[in-house]
Amino acid sequence: MAIFTVHQPPPRAAGASPDPVRFVFVRDGFYVWAFLLTWLWMLWHRLWLVLLIYLVAMAGIEYGLHYLNVGPGGIAVALLLVSFLIGLEGSTLRRFTLARRGWRHVGVVEGGNLEAAERRFFDAWTRGRPPEPPRAVPPPLPRTPQPSDIVGLFPEPGVPS
Repeated sequence: MAIFTVHQPPPRAAGASPDPVRFVFVRDGFYVWAFLLTWLWMLWHRLWLVLLIYLVAMAGIEYGLHYLNVGPGGIAVALLLVSFLIGLEGSTLRRFTLARRGWRHVGVVEGGNLEAAERRFFDAWTRGRPPEPPRAVPPPLPRTPQPSDIVGLFPEPGVPS
């Protein structure tokens, strides 16, 4: 099951209800196309500021490594690692861009694919309540140590030394 964050576009007119067709669902996880075709993926998703920062950073990294006399193999590995990082953080970059454009985060939904997540979100949304995000099992409460739990040369609790 994939986790999606749901983003509502800014209203086109004052007092207008949100258009469900324009909602964006951003999947959490690794983006293969962001790793393989980084700058094309950024263009496709209209991440202009992210693309500009990426191009400046890549030029700086390449120039810096060339200045340090790192061979072409080392430069390629460094650029590949940056692309891998972009693949890992693709969803964060999309959320950042949407937030800068005034889109509002309205929920988190779980689904087997995008269509199932959309169906689940809009079903809950039409009933007037946002879908509940998946909940993790809370960690167990810490156990208080018993006198038999003390190991080594420590005195037993409550016994004066």
